[in-house]
Amino acid sequence: MSQEQVQQKNSGKCSPSENIALIALGANLDSPSGPPIKSLPLAIEALSDAGAMIRARSRFYGTPCFPAGAGPDYVNAAIAVGWTGSAHALLGLLHEIEARFARQRTERWGMRTLDLDLIAFGATVLPDAATYTHWRDLPLGAQMTETPGQLIVPHPRLQDRAFVLVPLMDVAPDWRHPVLGQTVRDMHDALPISERDEIKPL
Repeated sequence: MSQEQVQQKNSGKCSPSENIALIALGANLDSPSGPPIKSLPLAIEALSDAGAMIRARSRFYGTPCFPAGAGPDYVNAAIAVGWTGSAHALLGLLHEIEARFARQRTERWGMRTLDLDLIAFGATVLPDAATYTHWRDLPLGAQMTETPGQLIVPHPRLQDRAFVLVPLMDVAPDWRHPVLGQTVRDMHDALPISERDEIKPL
């Protein structure tokens, strides 16, 4: 997603030193602020108050809990933000805001009051291409139990997740994956239609 495209979605102007970060939001449990449909807008507001420049935001979407019946359905969204600091500083801010909404990291892929995932940071690949590729190609069983001890961007599972790609289509359809070479639109369109259709605008 170019800075020009972001500006078309927002009246604010991008600084030359600003990176455009893509962030996925999700929740399926009430937080101290209320149900997910209230928590997510408040989390976006908290990001803005902390210095992240909101350049575009998606609609809110309902996503079935997986596996079916394991818990309440999720509310998902995505935003594009301008950020003049490092990716690691932005990740730290995301974790701080999650904690304010009573997020607890006790279970891999478990239910949550708020999830803020740093999906991409411009065209940056962190920590390096080899580490990114290792986590991208991790077998499903290992994905469910192993957690990287460092920031990996782009998010290794980005291309597989309709609940991320459908909201990203609202804010950054032309952002191009720096490793895969595919745009958000390409990755979205490559998903099975049945998976895309499960993600419903609220």
